[in-house]
Amino acid sequence: MTQTARDLRPGRGTGLDTPLSSSGRRVPRLAPNPDAFGEATEGIARFMGTPQFLVWMTLFCAAWLGWNTFGPMEWRFDSAELGFTALTLMLSLQASYAAPLLLLAQNRQDDRDKVALREDRDRAERNLADTEFLTREISGLRLAVQEVATRDFVRGELRGVQDDLKDDLREALRAELREEIREEIRAELRAGLPGAEAQPRKNKKTKGRGRDARRGDGGAEPTTTTLATLAAQEAREAREAREAREAGGSGPVTGPADGAGPVDGGGR
Repeated sequence: MTQTARDLRPGRGTGLDTPLSSSGRRVPRLAPNPDAFGEATEGIARFMGTPQFLVWMTLFCAAWLGWNTFGPMEWRFDSAELGFTALTLMLSLQASYAAPLLLLAQNRQDDRDKVALREDRDRAERNLADTEFLTREISGLRLAVQEVATRDFVRGELRGVQDDLKDDLREALRAELREEIREEIRAELRAGLPGAEAQPRKNKKTKGRGRDARRGDGGAEPTTTTLATLAAQEAREAREAREAREAGGSGPVTGPADGAGPVDGGGR
């Protein structure tokens, strides 16, 4: 392959396989640990803002001034005539380093505050999401509970069904009792007519909650219930019809209340 003029230009690398020039930085780059350096600077800045630092600084300046003022001339290292130049230089150097240390500590505190605010925001969003989820679940449970039958509703429905069952049972018992009484009356009428064969009476069913009154053997009046009164009326009308037929009267004959007329074929 032929190389272009751009590839043959001196002083430029031709690719990744071309090593870099050896001319570089001879001084090693200082790369301190940011966390360790930041913690050290924060500790210094925190100590500079305490009362202990002020006390020790005051004692140091007082000792410096006293030694260079009242000490022997041979041992003095800062001249009072020059205005304590060394002490002034030292305090200026300390102030010049104190300001960056305080700024660095403040920047680290701002970074921590940003991280804390971000975490608080995330926590608030999660709490809001959890609250919305719980609100939706509670709303769903409330709607489901509203559709469930309550105790009063079930009790009312059961009471209504119980009343209906009582009414149906009462009507059934009344109808059965009325039919049994009519069968007994018909049997008595057939037995009392001449030429009619006596039919055996049916065994009555004994019920725990049966009829309220029963007819006696001597034809006595029944008790004062509606069904017994109806049965007594039918029996009386049937007896009157039988007596009128036996007497051969020509008056009108009243039939039983249930519509069953006298059996004419049995007496002839």
